[in-house]
Amino acid sequence: MENSHNMERIILIETSTSLLSTALVEDGKVISYKESSAEKAHASLTAVFINEMLEENGLSMKGCDAVCVSEGPGSYTGLRVGVSTAKGLCFGSGKPLIAVGTLDTLVAQVENPGEYDWIVPMIDARRMEVYSAIFRPDGTRLTDVEPVIVDKDSFSEYLSKGKVLFIGDGAEKCKGTITSENATFLQCHPKASSMLKPALEQFHQGRFKDVAYFEPFYLKEFVATVSKKKLF
Repeated sequence: MENSHNMERIILIETSTSLLSTALVEDGKVISYKESSAEKAHASLTAVFINEMLEENGLSMKGCDAVCVSEGPGSYTGLRVGVSTAKGLCFGSGKPLIAVGTLDTLVAQVENPGEYDWIVPMIDARRMEVYSAIFRPDGTRLTDVEPVIVDKDSFSEYLSKGKVLFIGDGAEKCKGTITSENATFLQCHPKASSMLKPALEQFHQGRFKDVAYFEPFYLKEFVATVSKKKLF
């Protein structure tokens, strides 16, 4: 790697789904990784995991170059914990903040992307709804991230032309509905270690977030709290 002498160190935090994970990157490689799917792990373990990773590697925040957090879409509670933890680390240390979309993390998690013509990451929303977008195998996003209500015709324009991998915590529930033989389903959660490539790209391009004003991209079901009852 051309920047290897810089030994950049980045803390990765992924809290967008029910799996909490953290990773520490040094010199373009993950050198430490922790995860937990225990209930309420996000609130109780995110900061603990980060401290443990730093201690185990004899580091402090001073020795790190940036903090990268998942920006969603995903669970309101999980994202809020991850972002507030990341902001706290950045405020305290003066280090820059990077944010990686949950769907980009899932695409980066695909082991053999070249086997597919398109990759469709899916974050579970309610019922038959997922948050999704269409990606090329190289990680290029082709469509906006948006909620999709999955039915038998969903993504048919892609499935009719080639192989599509559906990956994420919303993949499994679509299996019975999307029946094309060109569809492959991989049920999994996004992991902090998979944020490595998109995080490094943003770091090297200097694409940092405003620590004071950055807000994650929540699923709309958590945002729509306005009562439908008429008040007058």
